[in-house]
Amino acid sequence: MPSVWSSPDRPAYPHHALAAVLQVRTARVHVMLWRRANEPFAGTWALPGGPLLPDERLGTSIARQLASKVEVHQLAHLEQLETRSDPDRDPRGRTVATAYLGLVPSHLDPLLPEDTAWHPVDALPATAFDHGSIVGSALARLRAKLSYTNVGFALAPPAFTIADLREIYVAAIGYDVTPTNLQRVLLRRGVLEATGELSAPGRSGGRPAMLYRFASASLEVTDPFAVFRPPTARTPQASRAGREIGQEG
Repeated sequence: MPSVWSSPDRPAYPHHALAAVLQVRTARVHVMLWRRANEPFAGTWALPGGPLLPDERLGTSIARQLASKVEVHQLAHLEQLETRSDPDRDPRGRTVATAYLGLVPSHLDPLLPEDTAWHPVDALPATAFDHGSIVGSALARLRAKLSYTNVGFALAPPAFTIADLREIYVAAIGYDVTPTNLQRVLLRRGVLEATGELSAPGRSGGRPAMLYRFASASLEVTDPFAVFRPPTARTPQASRAGREIGQEG
């Protein structure tokens, strides 16, 4: 592997690969960030990533960068998000960055290096470069894909109750949905299937809930016309979504 030369005065290479890795933790969407030790932006938080080496493809580069922060196999989904090319985004000189969106299921707790931590996307600390904006783009992409694909598989544990899945969806899409309507929509789309097993009884007793799983663990378009939006939105797509996942009745 070629060595990577870098200093505060100039970027190592003109093209970088970054990853916005998201996970639902404690009912909030979090992003994985690491604290920069060097200038520029020393002490601020940044997305994991780094320079694209001369002999690398983007996919190889981001896998290498992520391997230094988190075990790559713990990512349930990884896709290219966007490319940032603002000439002034790096004070050291012109640097183009290609960002990826990565998703970690909620039941995993990856072991992170000391300089790396999870941060709620709705309460980000000071971030380096344009990384805070990239986190916003990653969250918007996730919310959009939850409306027409089965990408929820990459956020959920292998088996879950509908109440558990609702908590994940509410955190990810940013507004409330009823368990009944969420279950109805996802079952109608063929996204979920019952495992045939029941959850363990809770402390207060009560009837155990049915456990479900995602029918597929690879990304699929399940409804190209549906959009998960708040029922109060005034668009045809939102009206449809409101009928699907809004109030019962």
